[in-house]
Amino acid sequence: MDTQAIAQRFDEVLADLGLACLGVEFSPSQGQSTLRVYLDVEGREITLDDCEAASRELSAMLDVEDPIPGHYLLEVSSPGIDRPLFTAAQFAKVGGQEVKVLLKAPLEGRRRLRGKVSSVEGERIALEAEGKVFEFDHDAVESARVVPDWAALGYVPQPKPGKKPVKKTK
Repeated sequence: MDTQAIAQRFDEVLADLGLACLGVEFSPSQGQSTLRVYLDVEGREITLDDCEAASRELSAMLDVEDPIPGHYLLEVSSPGIDRPLFTAAQFAKVGGQEVKVLLKAPLEGRRRLRGKVSSVEGERIALEAEGKVFEFDHDAVESARVVPDWAALGYVPQPKPGKKPVKKTK
């Protein structure tokens, strides 16, 4: 199944709602497969209303065009804090941020990389990890996600004002 072609078709349908298709994941299963669609929108966050409207439109399109054989569950979602990256252009948008990448084949003996996106030129991605730079084409990427900066988001617990941290001794 060509998820990129499906994502492009979804993008056309979602444009009327002011939304975009960030990407599509298909998880086949013998019982019930899942087609997960990630929405994106410029200048604001995705809402539950956006997901509901997109789900209605995409369901109607899927019923008419039937591009996916068999039974599956349609899931429409915001990308979340750990947004997935489906294209080289999306890697370029998060330049300087930390990402986790799973490669289709090992690069220097590693399939899993975690580091900062240092540059993107066309389809070529450079990732700084563990003191070195790994370069690969986007076609080599099986999946990728942004690693949330919890401190910048304000989710790292801070000591209460006026209280000193307790030192543990043996």
